[in-house]
Amino acid sequence: MNFNIRKATKNDLPEVLNLVKELAIYEKEPEAVVITLKQLEQDGFGEKPLYWVLLAENENGLLGISFYYIRYSTWKGKSLYLEDLIVKEEFRGHKIGETLFKETIKTAKEIGATAMNWQVLDWNEPAINFYKKFDAELYDNWINGQLTFN
Repeated sequence: MNFNIRKATKNDLPEVLNLVKELAIYEKEPEAVVITLKQLEQDGFGEKPLYWVLLAENENGLLGISFYYIRYSTWKGKSLYLEDLIVKEEFRGHKIGETLFKETIKTAKEIGATAMNWQVLDWNEPAINFYKKFDAELYDNWINGQLTFN
């Protein structure tokens, strides 16, 4: 399958948001997506972007995305945080995720990041196996914490 990778523009955000919602359904939390298109536009395409998106596309349209931002470790310095790597279900198995992941690694190296981090649900065996192909370290000794502000 032929496709290309490019940086997303503000015009791509409606499709990006739809793909995020598709992921939420897959992860059994469709009601958890509360972000709006307006928030995505402000946060990603304002004066100081908080995130970036690489997308894979072809004549069929959007195939998948890599959604990332920069975080900082007091131990290691700058790292790239991969928030979501999503490929539409009907296009999986065509190296789209692998290509997006490799392009995200390349981006991390280009910005001088010391690492790339992400999370994967413990039941998501296809994703876990995907990351293992890259010799990724997957830790089971860290517990995620979160405070939600409404």
